[in-house]
Amino acid sequence: MLNLRSLAQSKNKVLAHKSGIVRVDSTSSVVFCPFRKVSHLCNRERVHDLLIARGNATVNIKRVHSTTPSAEIVSAVGGKKAKRRRSYENKFTELLAVKDGETKETKATVQKLKSKKLANFIHDQIAFEACSKSTPIASSITNTHELPHKSSRVAGGPVLPADMSHWNFEETPVIYIGGEMKETDISPDVLSEIIESVQVLKEVHQNRALRVSGVLAAHDELDPALEEEVALLESEAILPEEAELAFEDTIELTSTNHGAKKTKRGGKHPVLDGTEKGKKFCSKYYKTSEIESLARQRSFQMTLNAYLDICITTGMVNRAYATTLNYRHKRKRREFDVGTYNQLIHAYAGKGNFSRVKDIVRPEYQPPILTYNNHLLDPLNENVLPIGSKAPAEEECPGSEIMTSKAGFSREELQQMAQKQVDLELSGYLTVKSIEKFPAPTEHVMQYRKELEELKKVWSKQIAMAFHRDFNTLKAVTETKSSRTINLFPYLKALSVSQFTEILLDEVQMLLEGSDTFSFVISQLHRELGRKVESRYHIEQKRMNGVLGKTCEIYDRYATALAEGKSSDNPRQLWQRLVHETRSSGPSMDIQSVAWPKAAVLGVGKFLYNILKCDLKINVNATNKSNRKVKLVPAFYTLFRYEAKMAKEQIKPHPVLMKLYRKSQPDTLKFDVNLVPMLCPPQPWSTPRNGGYILAESDLIRLPHQAHQQTERIDDADPQDMYPTLDALNQLASIPWVVNGQILDVIVQVFNNGGNAKLDVPEPPSSLPPIAETVPRSEMSGYEKYHLLRKRLYHRRKQGDMYSLWCDALYRLSLASYYRDKVFWLPQNIDFRGRVYPIPPHLNHLGHDLARCLLVFHQKKPLGPDGFRWLKLHCINLTGLKKRDSVEERLKYADEIMDDILDSADRPLTGKMWWSNSDEPWQTLACCMEIAKVYRCPDPEKFESGFPIHQDGSCNGLQHYAALGRDTPGAISVNLAPADVPQDVYSAVAALVEENRAKDAQSNVKVATVLEGFIRRKVIKQTVMTTVYGVTRYGARKQIARQLEYIDEFPKEWIWPASSYLTVKTFDALSEMFTSAKEIQDWFTDCARLISAVCAQNVEWVTPLGLPVVQPYNRADRPVGSSKSVQLPEHFAMDSYEKPNIMKQKNAFPPNFVHSLDSSHMMLTSLYCERAGLTFISVHDCYWTHACTVPTMNKICREQFVALHSEPILEDLSKFLVQKYSYDENEISNDGSVIDLTKRKLNRILQQCPDKGDFDLRKVLDSVYFFS
Repeated sequence: MLNLRSLAQSKNKVLAHKSGIVRVDSTSSVVFCPFRKVSHLCNRERVHDLLIARGNATVNIKRVHSTTPSAEIVSAVGGKKAKRRRSYENKFTELLAVKDGETKETKATVQKLKSKKLANFIHDQIAFEACSKSTPIASSITNTHELPHKSSRVAGGPVLPADMSHWNFEETPVIYIGGEMKETDISPDVLSEIIESVQVLKEVHQNRALRVSGVLAAHDELDPALEEEVALLESEAILPEEAELAFEDTIELTSTNHGAKKTKRGGKHPVLDGTEKGKKFCSKYYKTSEIESLARQRSFQMTLNAYLDICITTGMVNRAYATTLNYRHKRKRREFDVGTYNQLIHAYAGKGNFSRVKDIVRPEYQPPILTYNNHLLDPLNENVLPIGSKAPAEEECPGSEIMTSKAGFSREELQQMAQKQVDLELSGYLTVKSIEKFPAPTEHVMQYRKELEELKKVWSKQIAMAFHRDFNTLKAVTETKSSRTINLFPYLKALSVSQFTEILLDEVQMLLEGSDTFSFVISQLHRELGRKVESRYHIEQKRMNGVLGKTCEIYDRYATALAEGKSSDNPRQLWQRLVHETRSSGPSMDIQSVAWPKAAVLGVGKFLYNILKCDLKINVNATNKSNRKVKLVPAFYTLFRYEAKMAKEQIKPHPVLMKLYRKSQPDTLKFDVNLVPMLCPPQPWSTPRNGGYILAESDLIRLPHQAHQQTERIDDADPQDMYPTLDALNQLASIPWVVNGQILDVIVQVFNNGGNAKLDVPEPPSSLPPIAETVPRSEMSGYEKYHLLRKRLYHRRKQGDMYSLWCDALYRLSLASYYRDKVFWLPQNIDFRGRVYPIPPHLNHLGHDLARCLLVFHQKKPLGPDGFRWLKLHCINLTGLKKRDSVEERLKYADEIMDDILDSADRPLTGKMWWSNSDEPWQTLACCMEIAKVYRCPDPEKFESGFPIHQDGSCNGLQHYAALGRDTPGAISVNLAPADVPQDVYSAVAALVEENRAKDAQSNVKVATVLEGFIRRKVIKQTVMTTVYGVTRYGARKQIARQLEYIDEFPKEWIWPASSYLTVKTFDALSEMFTSAKEIQDWFTDCARLISAVCAQNVEWVTPLGLPVVQPYNRADRPVGSSKSVQLPEHFAMDSYEKPNIMKQKNAFPPNFVHSLDSSHMMLTSLYCERAGLTFISVHDCYWTHACTVPTMNKICREQFVALHSEPILEDLSKFLVQKYSYDENEISNDGSVIDLTKRKLNRILQQCPDKGDFDLRKVLDSVYFFS
């Protein structure tokens, strides 16, 4: 049997003589040598103590080792494999002190030896030597296991007392340099880096010790690469000026999808081993276990990258490195993406620690290509110079008319406006004065305002104190092992405490502005508040990394080019040239902000809301003048409300706080900066990541949080494929706007006078009369009480709806009042189908009548010979009174009622109010005011007008279906063919429905008899319009029922059966009239159903302009994870891997595909109008321009529609779907199974393009009423 005592002595000799752990030289310095070879001799349990030497003095070595020999020693001595000890056998440790030839040994069981006592035993001896010989000692102790220790004394001489109460060997390393003890001034930041470095080493050693003792599981075992990394870390002295961790010599960089093969249908599936192939997998969200594994791997990588980014930005580089090590050794190395290591390399390079960076590969710069690669846009590539060349300054550049719509500002004006916008985005919010009418503030109101301001000051201090408290608590928790996992702590260092306080006070303001009958779900509030923090962090990040300064420098040059107006480039090309010219100085403009994972966003929001709920107090007697006793209670409380049979937690302000806020009559409103228009031209979209606001984050595509697949497709696409979409957004965003002050004054007057339901000006909820109880409740029957309860619930819901609409109008009108004398711009983005929307939600041209009437073009142009004619025609079109009449009849009618038009303009609220009977009353009134100005102008042709003229598509969805199928009857009904008078598809459908109703009435169908005289155009219009966009029968039934409710004469008890009857008849009429559209729609539905069901993938396609589209409809989202731990979930839902929602996929594909086509048509029209120098704006299928340029826009609109549908759209779609989703013959087993049959059916359906008719698309060019 092996003698353990002799083994220990042999180890001691090896340590003291062979390994060279400590070497004493004449300079009395401590020399540290690598520990790399020691672990194999000491049972892989390295000596963690920094051993001490001083001159030629006696060397004292304190050694801790296990009596359990390593496998190498046992095999070397005994030649046999060591038996595994049973769990009930004790393990011992020996403590051996060596001094002047004497030794003192102590032995204790592993389970009872505490690390603190062990450290005291060792440090008592260090202190004794220091006191007895006055020798400076350098020491750094790293903890081993939490082991108990029996008291022991070193023999020989009395032990002098040593005061070690102020020594903290476990946390703070003591650093001495040279032969004598010296004090060194270290900044707190450097000291924290040193401490964090020691913490990293400590945890690595702890994990190794746990592994040696058998505590760690097999899958947690550290690999040999970590041994070398730790040896590198230990072999270097930690100096103040070099307090980072060592970066490993070699890193194995492999793809995250190592070992996977790409399938035909676009997914990546790993190669299965023999054990995995036979397993049966069943999941609600994933098709196979391999896809689930890939989903977890990908989401983990994105979560880790976001965590490393926040750690590096907030100065915790060592924490980022330690976290990488932790997960790298828990997981397989192949699961790590190269980007993870690049983040760390750049972090260390940024700190100037180039000794840690072995190799930085700088990617070669590739100048961008400026032109399009789409043949639909080949004419626009003319006059575009290569990126390295410039047009001669003295010559007028061909194609410079593209700058016409952006002219009107000097360089100084643009620079001043840009500076105001940057300052606004840095502040994070905009404060505007409310237009709500209040009486002059009384003494009581001023007192309430003062109390509210004092309360906010107190809350500001409370928030700061509570944040420090909770932050430090969280920091203490994360100092344990969770500090090496992905946790919430770094995200709370993203901003300063004052910034967090400001954001939380803004949230308080938002809650106080809420309704009494409505409150947001708490999880939604957490998410929105977390998003605000993330947005502010990204702005601060741009300030720190220099992107802010570089962006302002490029924008200054961009403003100069806009003011000169001599370039032939569009905004994207111009911006790319400027970035290219400044590429050699400053930071890269390709730096991308890393989005926070959903769990981090929710975690930050919840952290702040806990402060709001627990630490903000209100005096319940604040509004009680008779009782001045202070009694503090929480200012906000939570409640649970049922929504769709589920109780959801919500938050509400205390009634006293609400009363205090309302009595203070607040006269200002606050808006986040990314919710308001810009004061300067937006930054052009040059890539899918850069554009919109100058600093604030702008998303190119509006996607749900789990939708990543479309972003991946866009990232993988050729940059030139995205140019048409980006340029269309830039063109729409480049148009400057002003507020129509004349119409704004009228609307504000109506709004402050209580609103008007007929004019769509919201009424305040106080105008809703209360429910009267005619019978005392004690005398009511059970049915009457139930009926009263339902009436009250409806009344409460109605109040909530009214308040929501009233607030929307208040925000819109208040912002319009703020921007009244300012020029502003509206940055744009798209939804997943490619439809364009303004980013600011409150003040824009996209919306209902009240929203559209407020805005006019800043740039004014002379009306010219036909401008006044278009202005009058536009006014009549808005009224909806002459839909079936020709253009000449409409103009004649305008001249006949000119007196009414002028009366409306002069006395909008006191005259005849002819305008109020219009379909679009406020736009009609605005047009009347413009007509009055022109009418009274001595020379109307020279009158400069900025009023936009609209040209609206005639049921645009059916127009695209008719063009796709070349359906002649359908094309005629939606005005694709020339005609003397416009064809009204809605009236045609209503006539067919009425014909069928009359037949049923003769057959004594009761509901058909009741509907006599009530089948009107307006009743079925919305259903006809939305049928091509995928409305269900249930949705259509609700639409028709709503229209029947508006008819006072219709019997209310017949609303629901009548709406059901009309829904069936309307669908039948549409199928009869548009046979080709129905066939195409059915083919779309069959393709989507089979793709989502058989292939278990989302339906995707590419628009004619090159935009990749993916339908983001997947199984229901799951909860983010447990909120009881500071550790954040490492995984989240991603639509790239989850099973699709088959029902939504098949129902949504037809309307979504048509929406992508109408978006492509709009973008083509936009780009060609810009090149022609026109001012162009769109609201989906409604195009706006100046009165003098309407003919040019109409010509371009029709030409681009013909060009678009001259492409083999359905054939190209079929080829794409076959290539992506169809099965090869070797993937079909030919066994006659159901699976085989469905695969063959999928292949067959994808190739079955619907047949086309014989309609000649060229007729669209001559159709007056195609867009009118």
